[in-house]
Amino acid sequence: MPAKEFGGKTIEVDDEGFLVNREDWNEDIAAAIAKEEGLPELTEQHWKVIHFMQKEFQEKGTAPSIRRLKNTGGIPIKELYALFPNGPAKKAAKIAGLPKPMGCV
Repeated sequence: MPAKEFGGKTIEVDDEGFLVNREDWNEDIAAAIAKEEGLPELTEQHWKVIHFMQKEFQEKGTAPSIRRLKNTGGIPIKELYALFPNGPAKKAAKIAGLPKPMGCV
């Protein structure tokens, strides 16, 4: 299994860079992953999406799709793409320490 270093801590990731162990996640790790994904700063709106995704994962056992983010999370698609360009559900899940959502390429 590959590993990455975030803030001086070595973390196991899969071949696409998603955390292998959710227990490794914390907000500092999220910020480091976000920077790696081209997001220099996580705003309050980013955290709203991240925490929604984590809650959904905890309740349902899977990371929510972009459709679920829009419909249940109440975040318009345009805003999701503005917050997490080039694949909002996949990028947000990675930053949230979750597995890749089903249906994401």
